Amino acid sequence: QVQLVESGGGSVQAGGSLRLSCAASAYAYGSFCLAWFRQVPGKEREGVAVISTGSASTYYVDSVKGRFTISRDNAKKTLYLQMNSLKPEDTAMYFCAASVTMRCAVTAVTAGRARENEYTYWGQGTQVTVSS
Repeated sequence: QVQLVESGGGSVQAGGSLRLSCAASAYAYGSFCLAWFRQVPGKEREGVAVISTGSASTYYVDSVKGRFTISRDNAKKTLYLQMNSLKPEDTAMYFCAASVTMRCAVTAVTAGRARENEYTYWGQGTQVTVSS
């Protein structure tokens, strides 16, 4: 079973930055499509960013474009989300997710969203709180 563990969340003032990490204990890590989702209580889980196996393609939800950067280090089996210029609206529980799928980032860009049901493995989540 693939295990994903997020870290790096915390409380920050608006305009600040955080870097989330997702460490994986999985074989053939480089074959997984990876993504970050976030969820606010009472609302649906939202796909924030997706990255392809070789990092050639990425997807970002419109609200974070230009502010967040998703990256991965397959040798270290780690996924990252660099979050800059944070806004109170970014406050949420952030989850990393993985799935064996093809062209995940391109598909997300084409569809205009990352679909939760396409991801099989999930981390426990890390809380990000942005205050005004």
